[in-house]
Formats: sequence, C-alpha cells, structure tokens
Amino acid sequence: MRTDSSPGSLPAREHLPAGHAGTPVLDVVIPVYNEEKDLQPCVRRLHDHLARTFPYSFRITIADNASTDTTPLVAARLESEIGEVRSFRLEQKGRGRALRTVWSASDAPVLAYMDVDLSTDLNALLPLVAPLISGHSDLAIGSRLARSSRVVRGAKREFISRTYNLILRGSLQARFSDAQCGFKAIRRDVAQALLPLVEDTGWFFDTEMLVLAERAGLRIHEVPVDWVDDPDSTVHIVRTATDDLKGVWRVGRALATGSLPLHRLARPFGDDPRDRDLAGVPRGLARQLVGFCAVGVLSTLFYLLLYSGFRAVAGPQTANALALLVSAVANTAANRRLTFGVRGRESALRHQAQGLVVFGIGLILTSGSLAALNAATSQPAHSTELAVLVAANLAATVLRFLLFRAWVFPDRDEPAFTSVAPPAPAPYATAAHPYSGGPESRQPAPHPHTDARHPHPDARHPHTDAPQRPHTDAPQRPHTDAPLPRRPAAHRSSYDTTEFRAGDVADRTRGDATVQLQTVRPHDHDPRNAR
Repeated sequence: MRTDSSPGSLPAREHLPAGHAGTPVLDVVIPVYNEEKDLQPCVRRLHDHLARTFPYSFRITIADNASTDTTPLVAARLESEIGEVRSFRLEQKGRGRALRTVWSASDAPVLAYMDVDLSTDLNALLPLVAPLISGHSDLAIGSRLARSSRVVRGAKREFISRTYNLILRGSLQARFSDAQCGFKAIRRDVAQALLPLVEDTGWFFDTEMLVLAERAGLRIHEVPVDWVDDPDSTVHIVRTATDDLKGVWRVGRALATGSLPLHRLARPFGDDPRDRDLAGVPRGLARQLVGFCAVGVLSTLFYLLLYSGFRAVAGPQTANALALLVSAVANTAANRRLTFGVRGRESALRHQAQGLVVFGIGLILTSGSLAALNAATSQPAHSTELAVLVAANLAATVLRFLLFRAWVFPDRDEPAFTSVAPPAPAPYATAAHPYSGGPESRQPAPHPHTDARHPHPDARHPHTDAPQRPHTDAPQRPHTDAPLPRRPAAHRSSYDTTEFRAGDVADRTRGDATVQLQTVRPHDHDPRNAR
C-alpha cells in the first residue's frame, strides 16, 4: 500500500470559478484498449451531448492503454477534427494507470471518466458533476443499484455486481452502493491529494479510491443512472473478480494496520459540522459508545475465559483478580486505539497506569459481589458465580466508560488557531500543482495533451492575468488576515505536509471567496489558439 507524501490537508470546498475559455471546467476521460470500432461513435455522441447541454467549457480526453489495433489512429483523427478532443497514449495497460496519469496532469477543476461503450445514459452527466462544481461534494459516482435507477442487464452480471458490493460493505464497511459503475467524477484538488495513496492500476482503482475517500471523511455524491449492459464487453469477469478480491484484502489490511495517512485528506475546521463545539452535544459520543461496547463485549468474553481457566487451579478471588488484571490491560489498549483514537507510544504507560486504577475499582465491585455471594451461600455453583460476575461487570463497565472519557482519554483539542503563511494568490493552488504561485513555478508542467503540434492555449496561469470581478449578489464578508481554525488531525505522522488555510486565496483578491460561474459556450475558443 502506498504511503507517498500527499499535498497536505485539503482546503475548504468552494464554488469553482469557470475560468477563461482556454481552461475547461470539465475534463471527461475515456480509457480505451483496442476500441477501434466503438471509439469514434462514442466520442462524437458524447461531444454532441456536451455541446448541447453542458453550460461550461469542456474537454474530452481519450486515454489509450497501449492498444495494438488502429485505436491510436482513430483517436488522432478525432483530435484533429474536433477542437475539444485530446488524445493521450500510454505504453502500459491499466485503466487505473490511465486515469491517474491524465487526471494528475489535467488543468480542469472537475475530472470525470466514463466507459467507451456509453452504457450509462448521458443525461446523468450534468447531475454527476454539478455537486462538485457547486462545492457540495468531493467525489460523485453513478449508481446502478439505487432504487430509482433503471438498469437492463443479464442475471449473471447483476449477481456479480451485488455480491461484490456486499463484500465491500461487509469487509471494508463501505457505504456507497455501486463501486464498479464506469461513471465517476472528482474535484481536481481532491484528486491531487488522494491519487498518490491509491496503489491499484487496473479495475480495482475505482474501489480503492472510493474506500480511501470515504474513510477520510470526504463527501461522495451518488447519482441514480439509467444503464444498459453492453453484450460485447471485453472485460474478463473471472480475472477481474479475482484481482478485486486481492485488492479488498490489501486495502483492508492497510486500513487495519493504520499505514495510510488518511488524516491528510481531512477538510479544515468549519467544513464539517461534526467538528464544531455545540453546547450540550458531546463530541464523538455516539462513535465512542459503539466502539466501547464492542471492545467491552470482547473483553468480557476474554475475561470469562481467563476466569474459567484460572479457577481450575486457584480459588475464586485469586482467579478473579488475575483474569481481571490481564483483561484490563488488553481492554485499556483496545479502547485507547479503537474507541478514543489514540495512537503511538506517547503517554501509553500513563494510560495503562490510569487504566489499572479503573481496574481497581472494577476489582472492588466484582470481588465484593463474590464475597457477598459466598456469605449468602457456602458453596455456590459455577454458573451462579459467572452470573454474579456478569452483573457486577455491567455496573463496572458504565463507570469504566465515564472514567475513560473524562479522565484517562479526555478530549484535548489542539490550539484553535494555527498561524500559517498565506500563499500567493492563485485559485486551485496546491503543493503538487504546477500553478502554485511561487516564482519558480510560473511555467506549467508538461501536460498529456500538449505537444509540438498542439501547444497549450495559454502558457500563463488561467486566472492570474484575468481581471477579477467580485461577486455582487452575495453579502461581502470583511477582509481579515487572521488564519481560520484548522481541523486537528487524529494523529501526527512523519510525512511532510503543507498547511493550507481555507479561503486564504480568495480573501486576498475579493471580499467573498465564492464567485459566480459564468456560462461559456462550448464553441468559444481562445483567439490565441491556432486551432
């Protein structure tokens, strides 16, 4: 599993500006492999649909995965005939590899992809990308399993799809409904931070990306789609299913061991209402209760097994003390990691010492219960002893949770404000993007659509030279140089990250960080573009 350094915490979502005519708002990628027959009708149909219905500028990128037929020639001809079409060829196969390569280099703020067979009805494309443009969501997927979806396909594919999604729900706790539908979109700033963590380069790429995004707390928007199965699909079902199951195991193991720095994908404080301090609403109480109950059930079973084993060689009081001591150490360690999200060795000994104090209180309750039972009955049955211990442990459990939450693992927030140096004004500025605003990064990085025959329409940053127009329909918020509060990460790691402050770019150029999208006709072109 990848542990590459990602660009840093994501800035707060904002309404995406449309940019000038040379920078498309949407880049739709079509990964292909030996699709000489279907490529041309697919691209022309998609281009016609976008030209008629999509209100902003767009681009269609053909990502050729090392085709061995005439697919590259068809792609080159389409690129020469249609101004909004670009082609890019990879010398290695893999849909995930093609999407990662093109998305990583694209300058469009919204990135999408769809299968070449166009099984998904194109009327769902605008609803798919609209939440990303508006700033409501981070990713968007088409779902064939939603209640309002209308799907036509064979029983075998229906069974495989539903079984696969049940496996994802049971093993990786995925909440999205359809991982394999070839109809997805992502914001560029999210892709720049998320893609370095995705290892798969084939068909499992979609699933891995969605699972990591969901675990990081990003918002995934689902769109019900109308979908008709392609009977001529070249996908090898058995091999693909095998690779997907291997990917599920690999991702599940990485999530269980905590080897992925998903905290870097967290949005800053204020973007997630769950991070706000609300009077009378304890933070994280519901999640902590669920985790504590799960750990409590397992530790109780562990305690009873230990007590039964020690009881065979020792008296009830000695067996109870030894079983409770061992299970208390395990219980504290499990609650520290799983319930309260504390990782690392820092303060581990102090937490165990405090846990032993809590153990002492539990020992008093359970030992007192056994003493009372022995006083009432000279030779109580083993089942009676267990019943008394279960009742005493329930009372000790409630007290243990309260002490853990208030004393052992209290909610110690980081400082509310962290001073960071604001970067130079540049929309979409991130550490990994070539337009980051620094003096050494004025020239754009090589783009997959740029070569000697098709120069980039504008070597300058698409927004730095354009006049800025403030949004006049919304109330202006006062300009301030004070940094916004930043959402504290669950834990720190040794990876290098770059700090971002939500809205810092917009605050330096206009009073309101939200700007209106201006409609761009699909056939408008930059006059400096020879094409």
